[in-house]
Amino acid sequence: MSDFHGDRTALNQRIGRFYDRSSALWEEVWGEHMHHGYYEPEQPRPNRRQAQIDLLDRLIDWSQLSTVDRLLDVGCGIGGSSLYLAERFGAQATGITLSPVQAGRAQERAVQAQLADRTSFQVADALAMPFADGSFDLVWSLESGEHMPDKQRFLSECCRVLAPGGQLIVATWCHREGALTAAEQQHLAQIYDVYCLPYVVSLGEYEAIARSFPLDSLRSADWSAEVAPFWDLVMDSAKDLRVLLKVLTAGWSTVRATLALRLMSQGYARGLIKFGLLTGTKAIAGD
Repeated sequence: MSDFHGDRTALNQRIGRFYDRSSALWEEVWGEHMHHGYYEPEQPRPNRRQAQIDLLDRLIDWSQLSTVDRLLDVGCGIGGSSLYLAERFGAQATGITLSPVQAGRAQERAVQAQLADRTSFQVADALAMPFADGSFDLVWSLESGEHMPDKQRFLSECCRVLAPGGQLIVATWCHREGALTAAEQQHLAQIYDVYCLPYVVSLGEYEAIARSFPLDSLRSADWSAEVAPFWDLVMDSAKDLRVLLKVLTAGWSTVRATLALRLMSQGYARGLIKFGLLTGTKAIAGD
């Protein structure tokens, strides 16, 4: 685990600064969706931006999500998922992030998409959310769980703000099941340092935590094979001179993150890094 495991304030500040500095570059070069793409095995690969939208669609299908009225996007970035879900389901969407730059840009994008009346974005800590119990019928977390220094509290807060009968959908970076070797721990430590992560756990550990909460129909899946090609494609795009110049002018933390793309690609290739999914429905009292 990283040194930030016991210092949530320091970690949150570091995460906020990281995304404050890198989000504009990511949007300009790689688009509004700050997450993996989905690639069907043994099928022609779509372009990277389409693959990111495909991931949203596949996740919606896999989770059997059909209707949403009030959704919370935990770790919303610049509003990619929030706006997509709000438009697709006609929902009211709230997004939280640790980055003021991301929250501001997400609101700007909502105005541009003519969704400002149905969306709101704010800076908030996912481990202490400023929402009443049962405020949302969907809590969506796409690649933010890896930033959480307390996975138990993270899922606890998600369940607290979820209304009875509402659905939790989490997609997050994990590591493989079982005890890790010293070399694997060192590999992960490098990733933690670059991407401001306290630690990750296995999908099995996430499931065990989720079972301690009132979640019915709990299901999980491993989509590592379907998302792994993403990192090689991002690395290829970063070789473009125009992209490289933008990376170099974005600051050292962004340069380090770009150089570390290979760590993620190698982690998937070695079976160390996993892409885990988790969904469940909050139990209704008396059922």
